[in-house]
Amino acid sequence: MTRYFSVALPLAGSAILLFSCERGVPAAAPAEELRMTEYSENLSIVNSQNGRRSYHFVTPLMEGYSQAAEPYREFRKGVSITTYKDDSLSTVDAVLTANYAIYYEKRRLWEAKGDVVVEKSDGKKLFTQQLFWNERTKRIYSNVDSKIVQSGGTDVFIGEGFESDEEFRDWRFRRMKGRMEVDVVPGSQADSAAKPVASAEKKPAPK
Repeated sequence: MTRYFSVALPLAGSAILLFSCERGVPAAAPAEELRMTEYSENLSIVNSQNGRRSYHFVTPLMEGYSQAAEPYREFRKGVSITTYKDDSLSTVDAVLTANYAIYYEKRRLWEAKGDVVVEKSDGKKLFTQQLFWNERTKRIYSNVDSKIVQSGGTDVFIGEGFESDEEFRDWRFRRMKGRMEVDVVPGSQADSAAKPVASAEKKPAPK
């Protein structure tokens, strides 16, 4: 279990996020590659990294396949990761939830799929069905349609091919699909009164 945590928690420690350009479970080969070598249910871990940040990693199910041609750990029932700004577990920096996640150990690559939501403490939110994190390049990205909501819910950006630094400060879409200005009514959903705005350029992301 300690060995697993040392892999799982850097995901949270690098601003929640994740992942790789590979999709799905590696192709099966010999029987030993299909043999599960790690298993854990209802995993809930609180840990800190170098005394600077704390993380809470939660998953209903973790399965590891260390004998596969490409060793991986799979989270078929989803994950929830909360990152804190300090070591006190009192100030949340970001929260990520997803219905599914997989980690490719040798390449240090993550993928999250299914209702992926990342919410930063500054109010910025990312909604997508697929999100990747490359630990080596420290980039997060998606190859499908994604939506970013910021400025208290009044700015909504939609595009394909999302890409960002792992702190979610410098983000952009490879192909912008649209921008909406939203009239936020107290107690209502941010998108309930969206007004499309003709814009081909992304508004500069706040630092």
